[in-house]
Amino acid sequence: MEQKKDIQLIKKNFVTVIAGPCAVESWDQLETIAAHVKEAGLNFMRGGAFKPRTSPYSFQGLEKKGLELLAKVRQKHGLKVVSEVTDAATVEEIADYVDVLQIGTRNMSNFALLKKVGRVANARNLSVILKRGWASTIKEWLLAVEYITQQGNCEVVLCERGIRTFETNTRFTLDLSAVPVIKKLSKLPIIVDPSHAVGQSDLVIPMSRAAVAVGADGIIVETHHKPEKALCDGQQALNPKQLQEMLRQISLIAQIFNKKIR
Repeated sequence: MEQKKDIQLIKKNFVTVIAGPCAVESWDQLETIAAHVKEAGLNFMRGGAFKPRTSPYSFQGLEKKGLELLAKVRQKHGLKVVSEVTDAATVEEIADYVDVLQIGTRNMSNFALLKKVGRVANARNLSVILKRGWASTIKEWLLAVEYITQQGNCEVVLCERGIRTFETNTRFTLDLSAVPVIKKLSKLPIIVDPSHAVGQSDLVIPMSRAAVAVGADGIIVETHHKPEKALCDGQQALNPKQLQEMLRQISLIAQIFNKKIR
């Protein structure tokens, strides 16, 4: 497939919002959500084709078929696509269909995968999102980045997605202090994933506001046109109305910093 260039996931004076379903389930599902994402004025859509799940009995994704649907929806709606890579063997295949390679929390310390992603992203001018491991320190997180960047010059964006603590009222504990700390220690951009951190859709909007207020360069959230019927993590997905409300609220906060939502 044709290589993608100049993705520019993060732009100066903008807050980038990436929205989409946890998992690609079908063409109708993906196309409907993509239309909502495009209508909301966004440029990036997330969608999992390969899904690493805690339980082997949970929906594992459509794999290659899911990638093909992502490429199809990208062409139809002009959206750039973000999808997760789960092992080194499938990195090149996934890179054929997407614009941004995402490394999830379970694989932050999968060094063979990090190096492979770095090589492929550099060769194809793709961006990379590296999520923080749920039990990793900021120092460990930044060192993991080096495995990617040592393979060449590619855009790497860090993603704070919550760490595991003793608290049980949320799925994880969203460490928003990581945002200013990263900006102090590194020149890398950082986005925040409130969906996986809190695990409840009614908490996503307030934590998105907080993420923008603390200086995050972007937000990645899950959205689904029918969250109650989602095959994966529906309880934390925003419906289209909630997505629009989130964008309205974070736009007001972004204006304080002379930034716009994209």
